[in-house]
Amino acid sequence: MDGFKRRLSDSVQARLSVTLSLAILVVALLAGAFAFISALDEAHEMQDESLRQVALLFDRQHMTLRYPGGEQIVGDDEESRVIVQYLADSSKAVGTDDASIPLPFPPTLNDGLSTLNIAGENYRVLVRTTLAGERIAVAQEADVRDKEARESAWRSLLPFLILFPVLLLVVGDLVRKLFRPIAALSAEIDQRDQQALHPIEEQHLPSEIRPFVVAINRLLRRVAQAMEMQQRFIADAAHELRSPMTALSLQAERLAATPMAADTRQSFEPLAQGIERSRNLIEQLLALAAAQSLAQRSETVVSVHGVFRRVLEDLLPLAENKGIDIGVDSVEDVQVAINELDLFILIKNLVDNAIRYTPAGGRVDLSVEMAEQGALIEIKDSGPGIGTAEQALVFDPFYRSLGTGEAGSGLGLSIVRAIAERIGARVSLSFVDEVAQRGLRVSLWLKGRL
Repeated sequence: MDGFKRRLSDSVQARLSVTLSLAILVVALLAGAFAFISALDEAHEMQDESLRQVALLFDRQHMTLRYPGGEQIVGDDEESRVIVQYLADSSKAVGTDDASIPLPFPPTLNDGLSTLNIAGENYRVLVRTTLAGERIAVAQEADVRDKEARESAWRSLLPFLILFPVLLLVVGDLVRKLFRPIAALSAEIDQRDQQALHPIEEQHLPSEIRPFVVAINRLLRRVAQAMEMQQRFIADAAHELRSPMTALSLQAERLAATPMAADTRQSFEPLAQGIERSRNLIEQLLALAAAQSLAQRSETVVSVHGVFRRVLEDLLPLAENKGIDIGVDSVEDVQVAINELDLFILIKNLVDNAIRYTPAGGRVDLSVEMAEQGALIEIKDSGPGIGTAEQALVFDPFYRSLGTGEAGSGLGLSIVRAIAERIGARVSLSFVDEVAQRGLRVSLWLKGRL
């Protein structure tokens, strides 16, 4: 009961359905009561009219009365029969019940309708003076009349009993249909990715919801502007730092080529490494800003193996320095419709990450194949892998696994996630060897892009 009350207080749809149902119930009860009383009165009036017609028929046909003896007539029902007798013959009544006719009606009854108790039974009696001056009584048991009238009145309620549940179902269905645009709007917003900040279409929505959607669109516009300002700030800062860091890197390279004392070189090498890490961080920040940009990029049909070759050309020196065996496993190429630079950055960051975290003498394999969900690209390495609890965290900016000893910016997988969300791709991490929980397998599905 508490759950129903909570749902009723939280849901406008539930409140509207319950309110309309209660209103229909109250109206149905009032209308049913009115119909029952009206049908009961009408049935009684029709029964009284039947008594009048019998009296008129008796007078019009100049009938005479002969009271029956003990003979039985087929179809005669003692309870529902209509009794006709001369009012003056009431003195000839015998017995104390209504089994025999004539009945002991009071001879002083006035013309018209009345209800009397005769021999322990209630009768509805019509007294009429005929054209010949004789007074007749036309009577019927009141209990039978009331029973028939009630049955007729209950039958008049049958449409209400049928229509009430049908009307409740119709109201419930109509309320659900009226609220369907809200449910569709909720589903549309819920299915958007983080970068989808375009306005919600409001023309097809009801006027009651439109102001709320207009307010959401204004909020989305402000959020988009804030994100654009943040991205522009990161990009501008990275651009401003790129030139001096490049100059410092060149100066460090020239300084490294000059003769210097052993202790001086020992102090110089950490400085050179720090400069190089800072320069790489600036490049990654620029790449992240570009990946998070909402600007539309042109798509072309791209060879995945062609992108593999470009990535290997760039990263082969890094792999050779660590003695890592790197290559392409798949034989058949796959063509995908995508922006070539996006695919290149995606794969390069994944391969770079694999090389950095694979121990010296290890192995990195690239492959692509056709799958049910689209093109499946996999990068597998023989490194330590990433634990299940940590797999969701490594995509956060500047997050780096502890204990690896690798220098890096912590932005590579953040760039991968940003591009994947923008192009509608899906990235998942798992172990190459699930039993030993060793090696990292990165699976990239390019959905609907074959």
